[in-house]
This record gives sequence, C-alpha cells and structure tokens, in this order.
Amino acid sequence: MTCTAYSCQVMVTNPAPAAPADNREASPAQPEVSPAQPEASPARPEAPAASAETAPPAGTQPDAQRARLSKAAVVGRAIALADAEGLDALTIRRLAQELGVTPMALYWHFRNKEELLTGLADQFWSEIDTDVDEAAPWAAQLRALLQSLVQVLRTHPSASQLLVAGEKQSPAALEATEVTLEVLRRGGFDPRHASMVARTALWTGLMLAMSEPGYGPSLSEAERAEHQRRNRIRLAMLPPDRYPCLVEAAEPMTACDDPDFHYTFGIDLFIRGVQAMAGTE
Repeated sequence: MTCTAYSCQVMVTNPAPAAPADNREASPAQPEVSPAQPEASPARPEAPAASAETAPPAGTQPDAQRARLSKAAVVGRAIALADAEGLDALTIRRLAQELGVTPMALYWHFRNKEELLTGLADQFWSEIDTDVDEAAPWAAQLRALLQSLVQVLRTHPSASQLLVAGEKQSPAALEATEVTLEVLRRGGFDPRHASMVARTALWTGLMLAMSEPGYGPSLSEAERAEHQRRNRIRLAMLPPDRYPCLVEAAEPMTACDDPDFHYTFGIDLFIRGVQAMAGTE
C-alpha cells in the first residue's frame, strides 16, 4: 500500500502494539481503510496588479539605475545644484529629480543629506593642488597652496559654508594640512607656530571668499550693481566734517568690479605677515 509522507511518519513513530501474551479473545480486526485522496486545493486568487503603494521601491530592484549612477556622478550633480541655488536647495529628493532617478538610488551611496554634504566637502578638499614645487622658496610654496584653496572657493560658491562647518578629517583634508605643515617646517616654524599659521591660512582663504565685495550667490549681476550703487550713495552722503575719509573712499569702499584685486591683496597681506614672523620665531 502506498503511503503518504505523513502516514509513513506516523507508522514509524507510533508502531502497532504487540499482540497480547494470554489467550484472551483478540479484538475484532478493524476494516482496512484506504488512504483518503487529498482534496483538490481551491484555485488561488490572482494577485492584484502592483500599484504605486504595493510595488517595491525602485531602489530595491536589480539596479539599472544604480549601475549607471556612480558616486562621482551624484557628487558632481549635487555640487552643481548647490553652487547654483545654495545648500538649502540641495535635498535627496531634489537631487534625485535632477538625476532622473528615484531617491532610493541615491541612498545606495549616501544614507542621508549629512553624508551627502560630507561627500561634497571631500570633493572640495581633493581639488586643492598640494603638489608644491619643493625647489621654490617656502613662502612661494605657501602662497601656491593658499591660491589653490582660494581658487576652489571661488569656483564653488557652496564650498566656503561646507569647509567652515565640516570636519577636516578626510584623506584629502589631511593631505592638504600635512603638506602645509611641511612647508612651514621648511620655513623654520616649530609645530606650535606652524599649526597656528596653517589654521590661519585656511581661515584667510574662507574669509576672502565670503567677504568678496558684492558676494551673494543668489544675487544677479543687476541686483549686485544696484546694491553697490546704494551703498556708495549712502557713504558719499555722510557728513564730510565728521567722516571725511569715508566720503573720500565711498567708491573704492563699495566697489565690486575687481574681485581679483581683492584676492591678490588678501593673499599678499597674509604671506608677507607670515614671512615677517618667520624671522622672529
């Protein structure tokens, strides 16, 4: 007799009791029962069509999106968006729209906006040219490092805010700091003073970028020119007997049309001050 898996298991684990030892009348034999045929299972209802609510997130599928979307591509588009519209406009959802993917595709690279901003800061640090000419005087090497920092900050309006607040612990940030300290060691600074100069160099670059005359990433050229005009009139209309120097300097104090002079003068001022200190340390 063919048995099902379950009935076989029952027969193995529950053997028939042994025949009684005495000559008492045996119980009448039970009629043999054929194993019941299993009932036909009712037809399984068709699954409902997937909807926006029941469909799994696109990011959990084998990823056509993920495969074509590299981390570098995400960072690059995020920087472009932040530079154009400011860091407040940069969200995971908005960035996904810009890239033409779902937000889940971005979470593969960055779990939240904080991680995304860290990625942007790392990219900014990596753009600083730390390949100094060791044959040049130490002050020229320091100038080259500061000029490269300033160039990155000028290229990316969103960089200053991130580098001010962010940790300086990424490999690129550590490399920039290490090279700066090496340059200052060649200039004769001990670790204490070299550290102070290196920190001040960073803050000098950030200050120059954030204090550029007419600075305002959200301002159009026309708005910037109007802002400059009003400030110039305000200074020129001050009482000349009380503020003769301010009235005289009303135009250069409010000028926004020569940013190169602003940066060159600021870098020169810093480097000459460091050079002057090098001879006294």
